[in-house]
Amino acid sequence: IDFKPRRFIVVRMSPNAVQRVLLVFAMEAEAMPFIKRLGLQRDAADRILQPAPCVTFSGKACDMDVHVVWNGRCGTHGVDNVGTVPAALSTYIAAQAFKPQVIISAGTAGGFKSRGAAIGDVFVSDAVMNHDRRIPLPSFDKYGLGHTKTLAVASMAADLGLKTGTVTSGNSLDYTDKDMEIMTQHSAAVKEMEAGAIAWVAQLYQVPLLCVKAITDIVDGDRPSQDEFLENLHAAAAALQSTLPKVLQFMAGKEPSGL
Repeated sequence: IDFKPRRFIVVRMSPNAVQRVLLVFAMEAEAMPFIKRLGLQRDAADRILQPAPCVTFSGKACDMDVHVVWNGRCGTHGVDNVGTVPAALSTYIAAQAFKPQVIISAGTAGGFKSRGAAIGDVFVSDAVMNHDRRIPLPSFDKYGLGHTKTLAVASMAADLGLKTGTVTSGNSLDYTDKDMEIMTQHSAAVKEMEAGAIAWVAQLYQVPLLCVKAITDIVDGDRPSQDEFLENLHAAAAALQSTLPKVLQFMAGKEPSGL
């Protein structure tokens, strides 16, 4: 019998490849479909510093440890804890608990048709900033904007067919004329309520941040944001849930600098 030698290709994963990812969600309706799809399990309460309202889930996906933190529900009003304050608290506590190598701010958002956004589109960030922290004092003005570059994901965006742009945060669903002036000046593509705070915490931990946002409403359109948001939340959440596993799959085995 003639045995012919076989050639084997050994693929070695980089020691710096992403192995731990933390996804931050503001709303239960955004988080739960993803949690169920990946089969993540709710963590014991003692994983999170009490009495923080956030809730965490963990599991394995794409050979990575995947952790989710949802900001939880307001004990007084019974609604999701949206906005920058709960987002900063949740991200800080979860980053301390899980030591992620990448943080993803995931959720729904408003989009600008002037920057190519349409209902149901999914954007990944190239930068984040705040549009409602106006501090007209030397150096404090830049601090207020908090303009921060996010993880460079040009290859991912091209491969997955995702749009890219600057994500801007504020603590109101609507906006003032001055907010719009700032957003327009900085070519904002996506408007939401948490990413600026999450970026600040990610900088503290020196962990790269990526935003993945599905569009529910058109900021520079002719309809009230709240009406479009309520109409399109579930459709946008579905678009988000179909995209996030692809983002994780693309990330698997790669270094953060190689996305």
